[in-house]
Amino acid sequence: MLSSESGAVPQAQGSSQKGRGYAVAAGILGWALDAFDFFVVVFMVDTLAENFGVGKGSIVLTLGATLAMRPVGALLFGILADRYGRRKPLMAVVAYFSLIEIFSGLAPSYPIFFALRALYGIGMGGFWGVGASLTLESAASRWRGLLSGLLQGGYPLGYLLAAVAARAILPVWGWRPMFWAGVIPAALTMFVAYKAPESEAWKQHQVPSFAGILKVVWEHRGSFVYLVLTVTLMIFLSHGTQDLYPDFLKTAHSVPSNVVTYIAMIYNMGAILGTLSFGHTSEKLGRRWTIISALCLCLLTIPAWAFGHSLLMLGAGAFMMQVGVQGAWGVIPAHLNELSPDAVRSLFPGFVYQLGVLFGSPTNSIEYALRDRLGYQWALTAFEGFTILALILVFAVGPERKGRSFLREPVSVEVV
Repeated sequence: MLSSESGAVPQAQGSSQKGRGYAVAAGILGWALDAFDFFVVVFMVDTLAENFGVGKGSIVLTLGATLAMRPVGALLFGILADRYGRRKPLMAVVAYFSLIEIFSGLAPSYPIFFALRALYGIGMGGFWGVGASLTLESAASRWRGLLSGLLQGGYPLGYLLAAVAARAILPVWGWRPMFWAGVIPAALTMFVAYKAPESEAWKQHQVPSFAGILKVVWEHRGSFVYLVLTVTLMIFLSHGTQDLYPDFLKTAHSVPSNVVTYIAMIYNMGAILGTLSFGHTSEKLGRRWTIISALCLCLLTIPAWAFGHSLLMLGAGAFMMQVGVQGAWGVIPAHLNELSPDAVRSLFPGFVYQLGVLFGSPTNSIEYALRDRLGYQWALTAFEGFTILALILVFAVGPERKGRSFLREPVSVEVV
């Protein structure tokens, strides 16, 4: 007697998955656009404060409002994607945050601008879970690590493009077109998502009700809490090495502002390199040990990154730090999706991610408070040193399911 398998896997890999490259592209393009639309504000704090007649702190507060609303978007769009499929909610969230960006560029007053940036946070938070699930469910498992890096690399790519726009668009056309620059890429992202096939994994594991989706999350509450802790520490790592670093260079090392902009471009190139290289490496080394290797690189880089005595050393330190930081992050989309329950692969990792962002949002305030006690260099060193060691411990003892199938196992059929 011969044993053969049903067509479940061939179907997923075959005709129903024609055009799955569109699904991968939609996730990567959308996350880069999402990051770009967030970071344009970072480069216009002074300009926006002057335009609206408020202090810089008020503009910084809009960044906090965006971050605070991200879990709302993850919950809303994650549930929709697990109930109705990935493609339509992804197109909807891109259309939503693009419309908010257009209105942001038209804002006549600070209160309206503040409200729009809070509403933008819903879209920013809603995209990642949907985009990551569509991207990784559409990929062969052997490419999951690389595509995880490509997806997460969209974040520093968006940061880099925002820096370029701040040098090319802002001085010529002013602040309003900065918010409109993403309209054409948004239309392209929605078109690509429209051309993509629906996720076969979602078809196999879909839950027939919203209550059923929430029940699945509750049944996995232990792993949910562990992953929220993990992502919170990862937010400490990324935002703690990025957000205040330009100010640190200007304040602690007297680096001119225009030079700081170019250093930011350089270390974001390092970030993109890190996401791709470590994401791909995780297919051979495993998710946890690849992340731990990236964290060790961060630890070794701290002296040059914080205490460098020359511009060259500081630039090299910043570059290598972001290779390590975003190298660790490059593995996270694959790791979170592999640890998530099949039926809630949009909601579960997306909500974990955005709650981590929310709980990690005091990072800059903590570092700034430490600066007053320890000095800038030791404040960054102490905070990031503790964070890196805590992350190494968390990943060393944590679970891993690298390479797990997102599809149901085929049924074995006896053939005479």
